[in-house]
Amino acid sequence: MFEEFKDKVLFVTGAASGMGRAVAVRFGSLGCKVAVAARKPEKAAETVRLVEEAGGKAIFVPCDVADEESVRAAIARTVETFGSLDYAFNNAGCGADGVNIPFAPLTEVTESDWLKVIATNLTGVFHCLKYELIQMNKQGFGAIVNTSSIGGLQMAPGFGAYGPSKAGVIAITQTAAKENAKNGVRVNAICPGPTDGTNLMADSKASGAQDTEFLINNVIPMGKLGTTDDVADGVVFLMSSMSGHITGCALPICGGMQM
Repeated sequence: MFEEFKDKVLFVTGAASGMGRAVAVRFGSLGCKVAVAARKPEKAAETVRLVEEAGGKAIFVPCDVADEESVRAAIARTVETFGSLDYAFNNAGCGADGVNIPFAPLTEVTESDWLKVIATNLTGVFHCLKYELIQMNKQGFGAIVNTSSIGGLQMAPGFGAYGPSKAGVIAITQTAAKENAKNGVRVNAICPGPTDGTNLMADSKASGAQDTEFLINNVIPMGKLGTTDDVADGVVFLMSSMSGHITGCALPICGGMQM
């Protein structure tokens, strides 16, 4: 199953941990060549090792998605190394976790925190899409998945910058999908809910910004947190030929929270 991924090339941002790492390793297990794009070389090196242990090939490409030149260079190196760019998972993000960025109402969000979240979550996706699409349009094929959030579908108090940034990811996903559908390039988004195994969830738990038990018992209809494997399943589906007639979609992976 999924033989179509063998020897294909995947570019992943935010690949040093969490959902990015899980997707990189999953595609490695399917025979993909993976460009592990991240800011932290030590953690990225662990992802590279895990991808190779799973059966894939991998390289680390330094990348700060908020910096356009960094993104351009990372994608150029991916293509130079592996020869093409078949898939991209634009996953790098940040949000109100009570540690790096305060969990606060809109009236208390500082401009610096607003700009930091937008720069990573939305401008970062714009930078990635720009150079991925240039390459994929040359090839005449490609599939891209952007990480939005259930917070991009349903606004929540305390996520004054995060929610709008993730709603913007859905909008730019649909823009890219419409502009490139006839070029053989599909662009979709995933909308995860609270997901175990991510830095955002770990920091939110530690700071008390999110009450896991309350979420499980009162907010998530399926009564459990998502996992990074759940996310990887969704990304594989959206990249594969099983979703060959799907583009511009925002797929909830949230245990029913979208209802």
